[in-house]
Amino acid sequence: MNKKVVPQTKKSTIVTTDDILVMLCKSVTGVLANANANQVTYSALVQKITKTSLKPDIGSFVLFDGGFTGLVVINFSSAAAIEIYQSYMSNMGIPLAELSSHHTSDDVSNVMGELLNQILGDFTGMVGRELQTSITQNQPKMLTVNKQLLISIDTNLDRPQARRVTFTTQQGNIFYLELAMDRTEFIKLHDFVPEDLDPDEIIRGANQTLSSKTDKTTAGDVDQDLLDELGL
Repeated sequence: MNKKVVPQTKKSTIVTTDDILVMLCKSVTGVLANANANQVTYSALVQKITKTSLKPDIGSFVLFDGGFTGLVVINFSSAAAIEIYQSYMSNMGIPLAELSSHHTSDDVSNVMGELLNQILGDFTGMVGRELQTSITQNQPKMLTVNKQLLISIDTNLDRPQARRVTFTTQQGNIFYLELAMDRTEFIKLHDFVPEDLDPDEIIRGANQTLSSKTDKTTAGDVDQDLLDELGL
């Protein structure tokens, strides 16, 4: 008896919100390594959270929009921020004695803000290559806070999801990344080859921005424009 052969359908590749979070985590570790700032690792476990917030000692939040809408919050302890800042600047040839040792200084705020800008630039590039869509972001600025500030997206999300990931620096200091966005799925309709970009070129471009930056915002002052965007 002849058996009927049932043709197998190719399973579609689906990229979920958590896959996008992994892309963001890889941008954090990759950019800090390429910038010689620090070798960091992130936890294999992710926390589901119900709200995003800025926490002491120094952090930033960034809104992005376009192919999908979301919010990224990053919170550093003072020790983690100083370690990354000093490692980055030392690798640029600045003597340790000339570097700030306090997380509230303008130098720490500006350098950490530019490193975050590099991270998000790498992430948006990865989104364009891997997901074939485009997102835009506001300019991140680091803020020093001494109490928790709730941060939310000033828009209606149909199925909001929020995640927190723990990162550990080379010296064992901890910082956290939080992502809030609508629950989403990207389904591959056909195969494509992602366009490769040179990560060193991204770093060089961001470093040029850092060296030419003249508008320095005091780390202790909350950026009112950014808070206004979130309706705070």
